[in-house]
Amino acid sequence: MTRQDSDRQRLLRWSSLGLAVVIAVTAVSGSAEARSRKKSRGKPAQAASTYNPPTASIVVDGNTGAVLHASNADAIRHPASLTKMMTLYMLFERLESGKVKLNSSMPASAHAAGQAPSKMGLKAGETISVETAIKALVVKSANDVATVIAEYIGGDEPTFARMMTAKARSLGMSNTTYRNANGLPDDAQVTTARDQALLGRALQDRFPNYFRYFNTRSFVYEGRTVRGHNRLLGSVDGVDGIKTGYIRASGFNIVTSVNRNNRHLVAAVFGGRSAGARDAVVRGLIGKTYQVASARRTAPPVAEGTTAVAEIKMPAQPPTPVADPRAVEVAAVDSPEIGSSAPIKPNAVKTVLVRSGKTQVAALSQLPPAGRALMPPPPGPTTVSTIATVKSDLPAPTGEPETGILGTLPATPPSTRQQVASVGATVPVPSPAQETVGASRPRSGWMIQVGAFPEETAAKERLEAAQTKAKAQLGHAEPFTEKVARGERSLFRARFAGLEKTQAEAACKNLKRSEIPCLLMKN
Repeated sequence: MTRQDSDRQRLLRWSSLGLAVVIAVTAVSGSAEARSRKKSRGKPAQAASTYNPPTASIVVDGNTGAVLHASNADAIRHPASLTKMMTLYMLFERLESGKVKLNSSMPASAHAAGQAPSKMGLKAGETISVETAIKALVVKSANDVATVIAEYIGGDEPTFARMMTAKARSLGMSNTTYRNANGLPDDAQVTTARDQALLGRALQDRFPNYFRYFNTRSFVYEGRTVRGHNRLLGSVDGVDGIKTGYIRASGFNIVTSVNRNNRHLVAAVFGGRSAGARDAVVRGLIGKTYQVASARRTAPPVAEGTTAVAEIKMPAQPPTPVADPRAVEVAAVDSPEIGSSAPIKPNAVKTVLVRSGKTQVAALSQLPPAGRALMPPPPGPTTVSTIATVKSDLPAPTGEPETGILGTLPATPPSTRQQVASVGATVPVPSPAQETVGASRPRSGWMIQVGAFPEETAAKERLEAAQTKAKAQLGHAEPFTEKVARGERSLFRARFAGLEKTQAEAACKNLKRSEIPCLLMKN
């Protein structure tokens, strides 16, 4: 063997040894990475030993309403995906009233499709049925689907969040404020353990036919099985729902319902360092309180409280010219229909012309019978009064009314005292079944439309929001809603009238900067 051959063999041996070392190191590194990934699977990066989110818990006896355990129950916490309990409350409400059906389709917007996980992966323009959406929220806690529901009911998510907050207040959840429909982080979205336990009870009392969905552990979507996060279902006797949640600021949260041997518990736990730690706390609380829970229902069902107030006051400075200084400003009562999530608040007042008659009062009556012409105000002295549209279910006065406001608000003799709105009087709460008076009458000038919604309450809230954003242009505009049919469904357009073209254009520019859609049109 020559020296050259010997050197070549020696080089070959060293190369082989080096390659073996590289392979060994790679294998060890890959194995360690795989072990690390497996160890952390299903746990957020925050769930380390230093992670200590603020805790809170409460257990309520569903049969009596008694608090069996409380720890920081009224401390402010973030609801995370427990938010979706209220989102579903709003949807169940519309299912119960027949406004939507389980097979109704809801479209996904680009905003909804862009929500952070957990999500179903909907694309803009795709639709999802109401029933599938319910399962997606309960099982998958899908953020994109929660936003789809919000936009379907409220027109946009901020409007829906205000509706959710109003609903929370009507249920007595005084420390809860919503800013979105899915529970993704927002510093202003807050609640308490007590409020969430109350909502858990309300969902069962109000919607027994739909509460069963909270017991769903998996469902099939587009050929794949989607499994849930609630590991207490099926593992703790009597647990029949309802919702889990997690964001870093709140830790691992849960509201749990237990129905066993006629006993009913609702527990809310916040601040778990992990899902397992949270579940262990819930198991302990159930074991601790179950034996002292009542087996007999004595508490009334959780119900919404509503109030209606009519404000009647003399104007600070009457309009000019004024033929009758005793003209009054009446703030209309807006009575949402039963089950509506809209807050009760005054409508915007409208200025109309009314003839001075024998009495200086404004009557609140029904529209004239179909086919009867609307009477314009006759010539002669007129009085400017500021009178709001008020819905009423009171019977029409007997006899022919005197000529009134375009034939819709006739001057009425004092004998019909219940229908008269005068200084110091009380306006009766109107019927929710009555349509808004004068919503489709002709209007002059330029007009803008700021949205169209499945419910009139949402349209009114959009009008209020738009007027706030573009107060300089819309402060003296006439806000109104207009009902239009779209196949089997109806929409309520939210519009402002009585604008100059330059005002309308400036208003649209301001509103679009605030992400409120605006359509300009001439009457």
